[in-house]
Amino acid sequence: MNIEQTVQRAMHDVAELSDCQLIEPIKSDTLLLQSGLDSLGYAMLVAQLEEELGIDPFTELAITVYPATFAEFVAVYARGLEQQGQ
Repeated sequence: MNIEQTVQRAMHDVAELSDCQLIEPIKSDTLLLQSGLDSLGYAMLVAQLEEELGIDPFTELAITVYPATFAEFVAVYARGLEQQGQ
C-alpha cells in the first residue's frame, strides 16, 4: 500500500469513527476543507497516521503553510517518510 492509499484508508477510518461523510471520490485536487472531515477529524487523522507511520510531519518538519489539497497533504507525509529514510 503506498502513502496515498494509506492516507485515503485512514481518512475513511476516521470518517467512520467520527460519523462524518467523506466526499467521493477523493482526488488529488480535492480541497481538504471540502473533504468531509472537520478539524477534529483532521486531528484524529494526523494521530492515526502518526501511530501507523511513526511520524508527525506537522511537528517534525518546518511546514509553514498547511496543505490545502489532498495531494499536498499526501506530499507532506511522503516528504516526512523520505526524511526518515522510509
